[in-house]
Amino acid sequence: MNPLPGWRAAFRIARRDAARAKGRSALVVAMIALPVLGVTAADLTYRSALPTRAEELTAELGSADARFTATSMGPVKLQQLPDGISWNPPEGAADPTPEEQARPVDVTAAFPEGSRHVTERSVPVSVTTRHGITDTEITELPIADPMLRGRIELTDGSFPRAADEIAATEKFIESSGLSVGDRVTVRGPDQTYTLTGTVELPADLRADSLYALPGSVIAPWQKTADGDKTVLPPQATDLSWLVQGPSGAGVTWQDILAANEKGVVVKSRQVVLDPPPDSEVPMAEHSGGFTQDTELTAAALTVTAMALLEIVLLAGPAFAVGARRSRRQLGLVGSCGGSRGQVRAVVLAGGAVLGGVGAVAGVGAGFGLTVLFRPLIEDYTGNRFGELTVRPWEILGIAVLGLVTGVLAALAPAIVAGRQSVLESLTGRRGIRRSSRVLPVIGVVALAVGVAIAVYGGISGSTNLVAGGSVLAELGVLCCIPVIVGLLGRLGRRLPLTPRIALRDAARNRGRTAPAVAAVMAAVAGSIAIATYTSSNAAEQEYDFVPNMTPGTVALMDSGGGSGDTADLAVSRAAVEQNFPVGGGRADIGRVWAGSDCMDYYDEDGAGCGTLELVKPTGKGHSCPLKGKGAKELALRISADEHKRLMNSPACMDENYTMITFGSDEHKIVVGGADVLSTYVKLDDPEAAKALAEGTPVLLNSAYAKNGEVTLKAAHIYNDRDKKNRALHPGKARTTTEQLKVYVAEDRFAATPGIRMVLPKQTAQRLGLHVEDYGSFYPLTREATDAEHQAAYSALQRAGDHGYLMTSNERYRTEDDTILLILALFAGVVTLGAAAITTGLSKADAEADLTTLSAVGAPPGVRRSLSGFQCLVVALTGVLLGTAAGLVPAVALRLTDLRAALEDMREDPMESAYTPIVMPWETIGLLALVVPVLAGLLAAALTSSRLTLARRAG
Repeated sequence: MNPLPGWRAAFRIARRDAARAKGRSALVVAMIALPVLGVTAADLTYRSALPTRAEELTAELGSADARFTATSMGPVKLQQLPDGISWNPPEGAADPTPEEQARPVDVTAAFPEGSRHVTERSVPVSVTTRHGITDTEITELPIADPMLRGRIELTDGSFPRAADEIAATEKFIESSGLSVGDRVTVRGPDQTYTLTGTVELPADLRADSLYALPGSVIAPWQKTADGDKTVLPPQATDLSWLVQGPSGAGVTWQDILAANEKGVVVKSRQVVLDPPPDSEVPMAEHSGGFTQDTELTAAALTVTAMALLEIVLLAGPAFAVGARRSRRQLGLVGSCGGSRGQVRAVVLAGGAVLGGVGAVAGVGAGFGLTVLFRPLIEDYTGNRFGELTVRPWEILGIAVLGLVTGVLAALAPAIVAGRQSVLESLTGRRGIRRSSRVLPVIGVVALAVGVAIAVYGGISGSTNLVAGGSVLAELGVLCCIPVIVGLLGRLGRRLPLTPRIALRDAARNRGRTAPAVAAVMAAVAGSIAIATYTSSNAAEQEYDFVPNMTPGTVALMDSGGGSGDTADLAVSRAAVEQNFPVGGGRADIGRVWAGSDCMDYYDEDGAGCGTLELVKPTGKGHSCPLKGKGAKELALRISADEHKRLMNSPACMDENYTMITFGSDEHKIVVGGADVLSTYVKLDDPEAAKALAEGTPVLLNSAYAKNGEVTLKAAHIYNDRDKKNRALHPGKARTTTEQLKVYVAEDRFAATPGIRMVLPKQTAQRLGLHVEDYGSFYPLTREATDAEHQAAYSALQRAGDHGYLMTSNERYRTEDDTILLILALFAGVVTLGAAAITTGLSKADAEADLTTLSAVGAPPGVRRSLSGFQCLVVALTGVLLGTAAGLVPAVALRLTDLRAALEDMREDPMESAYTPIVMPWETIGLLALVVPVLAGLLAAALTSSRLTLARRAG
């Protein structure tokens, strides 16, 4: 028997039914189209934003055929790989002599005959802006040349055409406050240029640089420096040549081999895109290949599986709506001789019709939104799309996925519809079906086994087990949802009328409530999994980050090489205080040293100046157990938490990495008073301030103190060139060791960046040490803007350039907050959608009950409040279950990271093993509190309170 006529009729019925119920059909199409839209847009954005090899070459070469560069080895024979990056002398060749290395390489002689070229060279500079002074880079490159198209594009004004003209990137224009036609002065040689145009680098929209013609910046700067020794010479990069080969020929592999003979390395577009066989590459037999790890992470696999499940669950309740509303129509099919299979076919055909429409609509909308928001996406990623890259098979696969998920979403309603008797369908009676007792048992077992597998995978480091276990655990929770929903009805016994009806209605109609709860759970689980992992990883990175200064402070330091001129520092302080957002409470500091100052009299042998050492005692509480003998054996026995405690102890502080600033040596001693403690150290302790006033140093790292004293060892070595101090201290160098009574601060202050001990000035002088003013600390009222930075630098330069600013990098900055917000919004939208579907189905099913309520005297507002509570029940239940389910993969993945961190720590005991699990409470709070309440309020607000009395059917 031919099955096609039956399916043709099923599709015809499904199409007509979809056309009749336009609202429900639009809802189903939207539920399927939205995920398809997202995946399509993500695929197009990823493929378009990821540069191809040809686009990478254009970003580097423009429209040139190759880049030629000389090496530091001189004009000696080389070998290179086709990528133009790796090169070496031939195997067994002798190293070039210093004379050969000093000989210049005639790069232009290596160009193919009939080619043309332009030169490129960059130099870091300090230039004037509208606000003051800023640091940037100038590249000498004729950017008007057609050879640079594709790499640099003009956006405003004109290209530089003369030696006194310059162009700037849009980022520089924005931060400097300048515009086309303004003048820019390069500090040092004091060369002034006219800003003629604004350009952008399509591959780097955030580039902050300037462009001038070759020979217009570096050469005159060098000439000025040769004639004026007070002007520092330019620190320019090596010269390179962009070459356009003969028309139609380009730069071939044979041209590269010929250039290698002359000591020139070449990166050719033609060769990189179409490399020669290894047999023609002399260096290939001695080089290893590179492989790329393309394995999908467990997180990606887990989220993908959850997303597919979510689509099915989202659309499932909507098809249940259609099946229930069409049960009389389906009953007529059965009464006319239609089999159960043909009834199921009608419902499945509806899934295929709406799934196909949703897939096409989603793909089309994905294309449209990607094109519409392309400029915003490019600004966010920082590079222009070379072209909108479309992979036809990927787009087709996404569309087929939407179609298949539509059919899968209709599968459960189709099975239910096929099981209904014809009499129940024609009369509209629901019949009574007991819930499966086996399914919850299977769910509990699957949940337990899935959690165990995921945790074991995390401990053993198997990401595949993490992914599989997480999905299995979520499926187990899905199987338990009907029972959980059934238990909700028992919770309403003591509640007021409306929430009691809502809970019992949800429990009685599990067929529509459970899929919607499951849809919310799937969306929330994926979001919570990613949010938890992201928050935890961000906390780990922030913990590992070492700040350069105490956050919220700025330091003004002397740049005169230790001149210590009080008048110069006063002028510099005024420049900062007038142009930077500093608050009150300035704290002045000084530097201290023994013997001749190493800033002026340092010798290679270390004997030309004095030394100062804060001696660290040995033993427990002083020596770091994670360093030296027995460290690896200890690392094998301790946990990550114990390792963290040891790493944060004063004994291990500074052992792995130390920040040396503020004019101090490795001893990290600064001269100052109580204001240094309050402004920079953030130590508000009257006893510590009193100790400094009495001449007692304040020690921030207790590991250097023994019995309340520190050992200060000074080598008073005076250089013969230090005539003043040498005359005051004739004779041999002497070494002194002093035991100083100190005030020991709490252990938490041992992590203060740049300072280990604050020494009173009078105490340093009593010990025969040298002291001079070196700078000041200021508290910031807020983070300084680019304009304020530039104004302060300009004011310091006008004040004689005797000081420089050190600003705090505050904390480790990531885009995790944005990611968490996007995840929360995504899960919130899905939650609202799923709750809305269930509320709509509840209203359709509960018309008879609402009519009865009205008939017995229930006020009209009951209808509104009932819809609100029904929506709240679905949203809140799904969010809570999703939060619990999402923690499984997140915790398991962090256990995988912990295992890897412990392995690294046991190899190097000073390596951090801190792998926290941080709950994203803001995201959870938004999903667990705000979204369900919002869903309930919206459902109540959008529900009409009017009731039309009707005769009860049956």
